[in-house]
Order: sequence, then C-alpha cells, then structure tokens
Amino acid sequence: MSVNQHTHVGPPYGQPQPGYQGYQQPAYGGQPLPGAPHTQYGAYNGPMPGYQQPVPPQGSVRPLPSSGAPPPASGTSLPSGHQGYSQFGQGDVQNGIPTSTAPMQRPPASQPFLPGSAPAPVSQPSTFQQYGPPPSSVQQLSNHMAGMTIGSTPVSAPPPAGLGYGPPTSVPPVSGSFTATGSGLYTPYTASQGPPPPSVPQVPGFAPPPSSTGIGPSSYPPSTGAPRPPPMPGPPLSGQTVAGPPMSQPNHVSSPPPPSTLSGPHPGPPMSGLHGPPPPTHPPQPGYQMQQNGSFGQVRGPQPNYGGAYPGTPNYGSQPGPPPKRLDPDSIPSPIQVIEDDRSNRGSEPFVTGVRGQVPPLVTTNFMVKDQGNASPRYIRCTSYNIPCTSDMAKQSQVPLAAVIKPLATLPPEETLPYLVDHGESGPVRCNRCKAYMCPFMQFIEGGRRFQCCFCSCVTEVPAHYFQHLDHTGKRVDFYDRPELSLGSYEFLATVDYCKNNKFPSPPAFIFMIDVSYNAVKSGLVRLICEELKSILDYLPREGNMEESAIRVGFVTYNKVLHFYNVKSSLAQPQMMVVSDVADMFVPLLDGFLVNVNESRTVITSLLDQIPEMFADTRETETVFGPVIQAGLEALKAAECAGKLFIFHTSLPIAEAPGKLKNRDDKKLINTDKEKTLFQPQTSFYNNLAKDCVAQGCCVDLFLFPNQYLDVATLGVVTYQTGGSIYKYAYFQLEADQDRFLNDLRRDVQKEVGFDAVMRVRTSTGIRATDFFGAFYMSNTTDVEMAGLDCDKTITVEFKHDDKLSEDSGALLQCALLYTSCAGQRRLRIHNLSLNCCTQLADLYRNCETDTLINYLAKYAYRGVLSSPVKAVRDSLINQCAQILACYRKNCASPSSAGQLILPECMKLLPVYLNCVLKSDVLQPGPEVTTDDRAYIRQLVTSMDVAETNVFFYPRLLPLTKVDVDSDSLPAAIRNSEERLSKGDIYLLENGLNIFLWVGVNVQQGLIQNLFGVSSFSQISNTLVSWMRHGCGKLVGTFSLSM
Repeated sequence: MSVNQHTHVGPPYGQPQPGYQGYQQPAYGGQPLPGAPHTQYGAYNGPMPGYQQPVPPQGSVRPLPSSGAPPPASGTSLPSGHQGYSQFGQGDVQNGIPTSTAPMQRPPASQPFLPGSAPAPVSQPSTFQQYGPPPSSVQQLSNHMAGMTIGSTPVSAPPPAGLGYGPPTSVPPVSGSFTATGSGLYTPYTASQGPPPPSVPQVPGFAPPPSSTGIGPSSYPPSTGAPRPPPMPGPPLSGQTVAGPPMSQPNHVSSPPPPSTLSGPHPGPPMSGLHGPPPPTHPPQPGYQMQQNGSFGQVRGPQPNYGGAYPGTPNYGSQPGPPPKRLDPDSIPSPIQVIEDDRSNRGSEPFVTGVRGQVPPLVTTNFMVKDQGNASPRYIRCTSYNIPCTSDMAKQSQVPLAAVIKPLATLPPEETLPYLVDHGESGPVRCNRCKAYMCPFMQFIEGGRRFQCCFCSCVTEVPAHYFQHLDHTGKRVDFYDRPELSLGSYEFLATVDYCKNNKFPSPPAFIFMIDVSYNAVKSGLVRLICEELKSILDYLPREGNMEESAIRVGFVTYNKVLHFYNVKSSLAQPQMMVVSDVADMFVPLLDGFLVNVNESRTVITSLLDQIPEMFADTRETETVFGPVIQAGLEALKAAECAGKLFIFHTSLPIAEAPGKLKNRDDKKLINTDKEKTLFQPQTSFYNNLAKDCVAQGCCVDLFLFPNQYLDVATLGVVTYQTGGSIYKYAYFQLEADQDRFLNDLRRDVQKEVGFDAVMRVRTSTGIRATDFFGAFYMSNTTDVEMAGLDCDKTITVEFKHDDKLSEDSGALLQCALLYTSCAGQRRLRIHNLSLNCCTQLADLYRNCETDTLINYLAKYAYRGVLSSPVKAVRDSLINQCAQILACYRKNCASPSSAGQLILPECMKLLPVYLNCVLKSDVLQPGPEVTTDDRAYIRQLVTSMDVAETNVFFYPRLLPLTKVDVDSDSLPAAIRNSEERLSKGDIYLLENGLNIFLWVGVNVQQGLIQNLFGVSSFSQISNTLVSWMRHGCGKLVGTFSLSM
C-alpha cells in the first residue's frame, strides 16, 4: 500500500475517548526520539481562550511610579549621588564597579572648565559647546538623536505599564550637555577645599531646575538684543540652588554622567589669562535662568560678549584642554543582565500560547511551551506582537513588522511534535475564497453547518463528513479532539491533488559527490570522507517507527571528468563509468546508481575502500563544478524523485566546462562603489541551474575546503536558492579540522529535512506579506519554493499595511508548508499566530522583541550589500535605529535633557546589538577577512534563526578560571569588552561558528601546565588546535564549532 494512502485516524466526531491512541508522531534523525513516540492526543485542561485580551505573564508587569518619586530602574535601586550602570539593573560585580562618587574638586582658575566640577568663572560662557563627532557608534546614535528636531510638546502622561514593559532607560548625555546631580544641587565645599563662603539668602531669579512636566517660559534664553546678564561664577552659596537642565522624566533615574561620557573638546579657559582665584561672585539679573547649551533645541553658537575660547581665537596663557572622553561602558545597558533577568523571571513557568499577542521569553531563556492555539515561538517569532492599526503609524515609528519563521524547527524532548491529521481523500478543510486552512480562529455559525474565515471573512459550507454540533459557547463539541481546532501547529496528510503531476512522490535520494583532485587526496580528505560514510549511512533520516530509512544513495567522484559508480546489490564489485564530455552532461546508468543501503551494504563498503586507493597517485589539480550539479540533477530526474546532493569541493573550477570561473578577488574594491560586485555571482549560469534544481526538488549542500580564493559568492548560488547548507573549512588540516567537519557532516545527513517544499504566508485583512529573506527561490510574489528545507532553516517575512486594522479583531498569520517527508509522504505543516493591534505608539514599543528585530535588520542589510555600497547600508541601519528611538522619545517619553538617549525598556539593547551588526565582517571587514569569508557569512546569516543571530553578533564570553568542576553549569558570562578581560584569567569566546581562547599573561603557572602542557605563558603556541577533542590541548588559538 502506498505510504500516502492511510486509513482515517481521527476519532468518532464528538466522542473524546480517554484511551484514545491519538495521531502517530514522526521521529527524525535516523532513530526515534527517546520517550517521544506513541504520544497520544488527549484532552486539555480547559477551553482555549481564543481571543482573550493579553494577560501579562507573572513577573513582567512593572507599574509606573507616581510623578512624585522616581522608581527603581530595571528593578535595581540607585543610591542618591551614585552613578554607574546600576540604573539598568546591572549589579553584577563582574561587569564592572560603579564609578567613584568622591566629592567634586574645584579646578584652579588656570585650568579649563570641567563640566560637573564647578560653575563657570565670570568670563566663561553659560553655555557649553560640542565640537567634533563622538568616537563610538553608540555615541553617534546618541548625538544623532540629540541633534534631531524633536517636538517640544510633552506627552500628558507616560504610557501605562504593560506586558514586557517597564520604565524607559535613560543613558547619560553624551553631547556635552551638563546633567544635574540626583539632588539638583552642586556638591558643597569640603574641609579640604577651604572654608565655604558665607551664607547668603537666595538671589532673586536664580530658580531651581525646571520640572519634568514641561518647559516654563523663563527657561528659554533671552531674546536677541536683550542685555545678557553676567553668569554666576564660583560655587553656590550655602542653601543656594543652581539651575541645570530639566530633570529626567518621572520614570527615569537621574544621575550625573561619569567624566568619560563627555565627548568633544571642552571650552578653553578664560581669555583674560587670570591665574589667581576667581573674581567675586555677581548674581544674575532678576528673571533670567541659567540654561546649558543643548538642553533644548539646537546647540547655540558663540554669544555676544562671550569671553571664553572658541575655535579661531588665540588662547594665550592657558593650558590645552583634555582629550575627548569616550562613552562610559558602564552606562550602557548590559545584555548579560537583561538575559539573566529574563531567565530568572520567565524561565521557571511554561509559556502558554493561548493568549493573543503575548510576547515570549527571550531566545536565551530555557522554557517549555504549551500549545493552546498559537504557534510556539520556536516556530514563529515577531519583531512586535502589537501591530499598528494604520500604515501612517507604522511609518512614523519605523519599527519593521516582520516574522522569523522556522517551519520544521526541532522541539525539546518534553514538548510534543505537531500532530498528523488525515482527512482522507477529501483532504483538509479550507476557505473557499482565500484557501486558508482550518485553524482555531475560524468561527463556526448556523449550528456548525458553516464557518466564517478569520482571514477574509468569507462564509464556507462545512463538508458533511466534517460536521459537528456546537456547545453553548459556540464551540464544536469535538474542539479538543481535533488538533486543527485547538492547536497552533499541526500537520495534514496531503492528497494526490497536492502532488506534482497528480502522482504521489517517491522516497528521496542522497547523492555523495567527492572531489578527488590532487589537493583533496593529499590532504587526507578523500580517505576521511570515505571512512566516515561507511558508518554514517546507518543513520539516514527515517520516519516514525520505520525500521530502516527509505532514502536511497548514490556515489560520484570528479576532477576534470566525472566517475559514476554502479553499486547494485547483485554485483560482486562496484563498477565505475567515466563521463569525460562535461559540456553535455548525462547519467550513464540508471539501474544500480541509486540503491538501498542495507541491500547493497557489501558493494558500498567495497567502493568506499577502493576510492582512496584509486586516486592516491593523481596529479590532476583542475576541477569542474557546474557539471557536477548537472549530473546529480539528471540522476534525480531519471529516478523521478527529489533528493539532496552532498558536494565536497576544494578549488576554484577553472577547467574548461560549463560554469568555469576566474579569479576575480580584488581587495582594492573594498570601500568603493564597486564593492558590491564581490558579493554578486560572476556568471548567470548558476542562477539558471538553481532554477532547474528547484523545479526537480534537488537540494545542494556544499562542503568547501579551499586553500585560496574559491568565489563562494558564485559557487554558493545554487546552495542558497535550493535551500541547502554551506560549510567552509579554510586551509583544511586533518588533525585540527576533522572533528568539526565530521560533526557537520553527521548533523547534515541525519537532521530532519523536507523536499520539494512550497511555503505560503497568509494574513488577515489589513496586512500582507511583501518581502522575504532566506535560502529559497521565488517564481512569483507569494510562493516561497525550496528544493529542500531542513530543521535549521528560517524564512523571514516582512509585512506591510494595505488597509486599517482593528484593535478588537487583531491580526492573524498562517504559515502553510507543503513538503515531501523523508519517507515520501506529501504533507502540509500549518502554523498559526494571532497578534494584537494598537492605536498608541506606546503599545507598539512595549511589545517589541529586540532579538527578532536585529535578526531582520541584519538580513535586510546583508541583502542590501548586493546592490548598494557597504557605507550606504551602514548609514541606512544607523538612520533607521535613530528614527525608531526618536519616535519613541517624541511620542512616548516625558521631556528630558536633549543630550540623553531615551530607550524603551524592550529596546534598550538595540543600540548595542546594532553596533555589533555594524562591526560584523560583512559590513566592516578587518584586514585579515577574505572576500570568501564575507560571502560565506552573508549566506549563513540569511538563513539563521533568532537564537543563532543573537549569539553570532553578541558572542558568549566565559571566564574559564571560574568554572566549577563539580557542576555541569557554565560560569556566568561577562560583557563583551576588552576592558572586562583580566590578565590573570583565561576566557572562552563563542559565537556559534568559532571559539576563541584568550589567555592572560599573568595566569597562574599551574593552570597553564594543566591546560596546555607547558610550563610558562611564553611557551604557549598560537597554532590552530583541536582543543575540544582532547579536553586540554598543548596549543592555543582559534578553532571552529559546528553550527
């Protein structure tokens, strides 16, 4: 009987049975998951709350304090007068110690004025100027924000607290503007500074700092032409206050900036050349309030009667100003603290998906998911779970609306795989108009005889075999017995109508194609591959309780010509057939090329033993590449099945054949308008070949072992467009790289994969999918086609408005994936997700997810380098980030100093993470980064999920000297900064692809001896080693991990 023709497995409608055996679950990876098979689909603990309003999970609600008292920032109290990064909830000692809060010292009159130390002398201006660009990217964002024209009309009240939202984070100003201390007073003189001046009553017109509710008329500078009052020099008198910039908004913690946050040269000393004590104090004129430059609006230029130094004026008799100070790293929000807080707050309770628009825990948090109507975040994550109701609101915020979809994601053992539903020959129930599949959000009416589509509102008749009565709540009585009615993710067994040519597909095939040129043989690669294939063929993907895999295998070797092998089980020895006419590729045999592993075990083993010996003395250095893919494609066409090609390649294909390439590597093009050509394929041959492969369901996985330029940008085109994977091992060395390569190969062969896949994303009225990012091919604007889709691949989808949305009905997404399983079954996997809609920008910002946002922005930028200069792409990212934060500051945050960067709680890591993207090898390569490396990373990131991009752009940094050998847990990570590295420690930096081992020069000698087998630091070598394999290596350096 055909594997596609199963008997109906659903229960009698409307009769839940306690002993019901449920839908059989598939198992992948070559063997059943432990404890996973034979799960049954039982009743849930109550009705699914289909369209309930979102309820914040426990531990996520942070109510705003009253305007009379500042709240604790990010859950951490800030002592008065102290500053540092504790306002971001970063209390971990390993992340640095807050800066000293010693009393401010009064500078001598001969020294330049230092903001925050004392008021200006009489000849010093009352305004500060900012000169020159700041040194860091975060400062660029901050100053970009400070210089933007932001409306001064304050919001009447801060946004209400909600899910995943707390008080915004306030970063100290970096524009040079002075920020008042927590109390609003200057530090009085201490005994060491001499006696304080006599106490005098407050001078009229010398007002306290303005409140955070608005800007009073007296806060503005005097009008042009009005007499300018002399500023107040020296320290304030006893009991006297000095006006500073506006206090930060009620939900911010105000603290003085550390000296390192002040950027740009400071104004010089007075022109008068005074070297003695400051002149006597002169009070300002009544009604004038001192204001710092940059507190409101734009920075002013030199004012009339300005006596201080400014560019272009000689500065005699004074000392040069201090060098520009960079932003204090401790004042930047800590990703480590945010990750730890989310783990402690949301890692203990299961994430239940029954609530619409609920923001999931971070990808760095280990949590369990209970599917109650919405897809698990392991399948779909969104940049925002509250979508603006109008397109104007979306354009105003500049927050991208996107979803990162991983249709075949691997689930933890404690979570249930999607149930397989078989509706027989009639197939799945669908909407008549938009063809959406039955899901929990469909509304049954007229006693269950019809249902109204939740996507297009069309009313469709319920098929007779699918009819069931409704209960008193309007739900079908078999609601909990049908996965498609009560779960967010499930599978349908497709009918013949969903198959090509109305014919059920055959099981797929794997073809291993090995480069046997001189470099491959001499490096030991050919022998290593053949030895590994002998054992790895026992772990081909299988489905459910199948005893053996249905996948057939074939073998090809090549250099300038191709060698096909007949491994039919009836043969005593394998037979080799050579095709030398690579210009017109064909398959010389049909019977015996693709075989069952168990049936031809003896012949396959004999072949793998003979291949290294046959080519041991080869001197052929040239290779072909295009004809190799053509040969695999023709073999799958002849067998009328889909499949995957595993190609092991070592050099640039310069032999005369279709797809021949030339060396075009030119580092002179970097940072020019022609740099984009380095990422583009140099010929259209491989684009056309990829199109043919997708049509047949031929996926290409590429393993590269280059010793020089290989043109990954061109060779990777077929892999990229067919949904395949690419692996790169530069300067392959058997001892150092074999473990990583073998782990990659085993994982690639065994992991769950679907073939001949087509994905479509449907949305409810008001939004539509407009753009797609990932490894796939599109022949139209709606269908994403992939020859193969494995459990590691993601597709990122961007949405745009085409109509207004309603807060009541929300927005819906349905991802439908049609694919052929490893056993040859045609299946439909469905994922559904419901989102909230909002009319207030505050609701949008409090329901964003930064990790997903960075995933989208990185993929958008990496695609942009194909058509735009890298500098333009970088500038576009910075501008978009600035616009996102400027919109929040203007519309959602209370007024504050113009020099402060106001960050939403959910986006407080956005500048840090975006800076990591800007510094990545694709957008800012170092001198040692090759063109192939950049093209390789660009293709990798395009298919990464949110968890992978998170660790790739912000790697894990672990102190190894703090490892507890008696515990299985890792040491606490520290922030990624050279300043955090101690010369007495050893650190491990891991980004999902590579590991870097950093050894301090002052590490204890005994530890060096135990780890590296040498007696001193100077004896440690920088040669590449396989440290992971041996537990402790004798060498140190950089080595790589499998994905």
